[in-house]
Amino acid sequence: MPDRAPVVRADHAIAPGLMVRRWARLVVGLAIGACLAVVELLYVAVRWPRSWAVALAEVERRRLARWHDVESSSDYDHRAAVKYLALRSLVGLLGGGTLVVLAYGFGAAAMGVWQLTDGVMQPLQLLAVVPLGLVLLYLAIQGLVGVTALEKSLALRYLGPSEQELLRRRITELSLSRAGVVEAVDAERRRIERDLHDGVQQRIVALAMLLGRTRRRPVDDRDDLLAQAHDEAQEILNDLRDVAWRVYPTVLDNLGLAEVLAGVAERAGIPVKLSFTVPDRLPAQLETVAYFVASEAVTNAAKHSRADLVTIEVAGHENMVIVRITDNGIGGADTTGSGLSGLARRVAALDGRFTVTSPDGGPTVVTAELPCG
Repeated sequence: MPDRAPVVRADHAIAPGLMVRRWARLVVGLAIGACLAVVELLYVAVRWPRSWAVALAEVERRRLARWHDVESSSDYDHRAAVKYLALRSLVGLLGGGTLVVLAYGFGAAAMGVWQLTDGVMQPLQLLAVVPLGLVLLYLAIQGLVGVTALEKSLALRYLGPSEQELLRRRITELSLSRAGVVEAVDAERRRIERDLHDGVQQRIVALAMLLGRTRRRPVDDRDDLLAQAHDEAQEILNDLRDVAWRVYPTVLDNLGLAEVLAGVAERAGIPVKLSFTVPDRLPAQLETVAYFVASEAVTNAAKHSRADLVTIEVAGHENMVIVRITDNGIGGADTTGSGLSGLARRVAALDGRFTVTSPDGGPTVVTAELPCG
């Protein structure tokens, strides 16, 4: 499928396998953190050289980024590192204790099942133990989540980026976003010029030639050519309307996003199911971006995906508007295309998040998360 955007994993649905991997990463990260906590506690107690504090903090930064997806900054000094290690060692030991409780619970459950099957334990005895085991399991899971939250809070408090670092990052993001928008607009202008030159202009030339032939015909022998000229003029109007919609659909201001997307579904050429659950009108710039995301994704699906069903979903979630387009085609999106990459820049200009998943065999899911608050 050509003409698709940069591919990023989208959180369209949390599959059981993905859920297991997330919990496995969490447990492994906490287990490594518990081992490091012993070293960190020794460092705090023995007061080894200051340079060791920064080295240990860097190890923690890499662990948090690898196993807990916590991005921190190297913009800190040794004092902040020492404070972080002193508190982190206690949190790490707490995480280790939680893992021990979890392992004990699973071991006890396995032992109970084995004793039941071996005839050592009676079913009623097992029923008396199961509620207690479930409570311990729940507490252990909540403990893992709580320790992970503490890990993140400490890292962001002591190793997090400073205000200057955040400002530099924001400036960089805005510069890249502005450059991306300019590039996307230039690319869209080239596409429009190409459509006018290769489509509308060629049809107008054909119409002019057809009218010239009509003029040379006798008056009573022009009906067929006039009918052809009329049909050609209608096609030119349709092409011009499509180009105008690509520039900006003026009916979006009057009818709203839901009506315009219904029009996109009608003109798609393949079955399109629309689900629009946003009760109120959205800001104009947000509706514009949502329209272009849906329109481009549907156009790509109709041209390249071999899909027989496309679903457009527009829904609100907290202070975000989620636009998701799913097709049941062959997948295998080509990330070198320019169509959806321009949409990614449009979404980035609103501080949104744009993701595409397209495994071989499908489905292809295009998602835009747009802030509206």
